[in-house]
Amino acid sequence: MEILRTPAERFAVIPDFPFAENWFEVDLGDGLTARQHYVDEGPADAPPVLLLHGEPSWSFLYRKMIPILVDAGFRVLAPDLIGFGKSDKPDDPEFYTYARHVEWLTQWRDAIEPRPAALFCQDWGGLLGLRMVAQSPELFSCVVASNTFLPAGGTPSPAFLAWREFARTSPDFAIGPLLDRATATARTEAEIAAYDAPFPSEPYKAGARAFPGLVPVEDGMPGVEENKRAWPALAAYSKPFLTLFGEDDPITKGSERFLIERIAGAAGQPHLTLPNCGHFCQEDQPVALAQGVIETARKAGHLG
Repeated sequence: MEILRTPAERFAVIPDFPFAENWFEVDLGDGLTARQHYVDEGPADAPPVLLLHGEPSWSFLYRKMIPILVDAGFRVLAPDLIGFGKSDKPDDPEFYTYARHVEWLTQWRDAIEPRPAALFCQDWGGLLGLRMVAQSPELFSCVVASNTFLPAGGTPSPAFLAWREFARTSPDFAIGPLLDRATATARTEAEIAAYDAPFPSEPYKAGARAFPGLVPVEDGMPGVEENKRAWPALAAYSKPFLTLFGEDDPITKGSERFLIERIAGAAGQPHLTLPNCGHFCQEDQPVALAQGVIETARKAGHLG
């Protein structure tokens, strides 16, 4: 297996993404390491907010939210998961596991910002972030979840099964057009190219190919038992927990009720289903999402 590094020139012309690069070395296990890229904007001593992306995007997805959150007074931290964005990419799909990604992201968080933080998570950002909340609830002052869930087996939806099969078998797994199709508003050619930038050839897409198959939506899959064990602690999380889901997302629409009904901190929060909003909600409704984070953090006493 090789640890691939996307050539820097692939990111030379990325629209509306003026943020400085920051790097952390992750211990992948098996004697391997990888560089993880992350955005770090705002004063280092400001209240932190973590923005966790999902499959198959990267921190570029948060470019519209980051300035709003910085202006509100946050230190904004948005990592690229291993295998995505500017971060290094193991080229073996079998190397990617749910458990490893939780461990890798926890390494980054413990090293870069160990103080209690607000969390915004979407898609796989929720599968990882909500597990982290369950593991260490004291490290999260509030949570805003969008188009995500913490599955523990059951019966997957036809839409998800179709997506999983497409990711596994599509001969041309074009990431940029995929992002464009999964938003309610059209992306520009430059934005589509920015989502393609991390993946110059097929071996770089190993993580993007693997992730849908790692979602533990069926009984017996790896991750099911771990998520079952995580749910009691997540359900007991009593700090403000807000859901802002997109009404046009066929994959997760309706899943918010499982969070709202089970998590203590979700009671009485102004949960919304956002109109004109697809799966990649950060593209469609960045202002509403950022405002939700700001208001939830203020309610939690995390942001002045």
